[in-house]
Amino acid sequence: MIHPDKNRLRRTMLFLSAQRPSQMKDAYIYRPDSVIFDLEDAVAESEKDAARFSLFHTLKTVDYGDCERIVRINGLDTPHWREDIRASVAGGAEGIRIPKCESAQEVVEVEAAIEAAEEEFGRPVGRTLVMAAIESPRGVLNASAICEAGRRMFGVAISGGDLRKAMQTRYYPKGEEMLVPRGMVLLAARAAGVQCFDTVFTDLEDMEGFRREVQQNKEMGFDGKSVINPRQIAIVHEIFTPTEREIIEAERVVRAIREQAAEGVGVFTLDGKMLDMAFLPGAERVLALAQAAGLYEGDLVP
Repeated sequence: MIHPDKNRLRRTMLFLSAQRPSQMKDAYIYRPDSVIFDLEDAVAESEKDAARFSLFHTLKTVDYGDCERIVRINGLDTPHWREDIRASVAGGAEGIRIPKCESAQEVVEVEAAIEAAEEEFGRPVGRTLVMAAIESPRGVLNASAICEAGRRMFGVAISGGDLRKAMQTRYYPKGEEMLVPRGMVLLAARAAGVQCFDTVFTDLEDMEGFRREVQQNKEMGFDGKSVINPRQIAIVHEIFTPTEREIIEAERVVRAIREQAAEGVGVFTLDGKMLDMAFLPGAERVLALAQAAGLYEGDLVP
């Protein structure tokens, strides 16, 4: 079994309807880190087969370069999801997104179907990754089990629309209604060592509100955000990409901690701030993000 990079840079995941070939064929020009070809909500029930056919040919014929290609399949309570997986794997998609995931068993079933498709179509076993969308209170409560359910799992995404309805609330500018579920899903992802992504922001006229929400996502610890319009990509990349100052500071912290550790020193000060080994992973992550974004060429990334 091969082991693809689960921790690659995923600041943005751009949703695209698989029902619209014209939308899918050139989305890579906007340079999202990942695209999500949607076979679920964005496709009418009568068009599922046509969308799947379009998806397969897009995957086979369009060169997306470094942009990761993920497919949101239909739910496991529908008759479509197995064929969605077969078409996605046959076409060469890098990942499958499980919608409305509420249990670890759903992850297990999807992974089994993916492996069967990889064997059927001669794909290397293990190349197709999995992520789950948490969209309900039950999903939030089961997030830990979901995150740890499979070897292919690289991340989870929280989805605000259905979750807000289930929680009998609505969108608020400061995000109070989502703080608890966001925090719970983030904790589950971090405990399992997988990535975590925030929900879409649907008001395309409120770019300041979008910026505030993305900044909150960054401060909470998310890895990135799902987006629905190319206009949103630059803001997310700006906020989630380390600044020059952050890169310089992280480089100094990593270098100092490693040098002091080599001398047997566990706790020391740098620019008046106390440092120890607990600061190393965070600083290394900043450098890894900077390297993935093409902003760092040093030798300190582990």
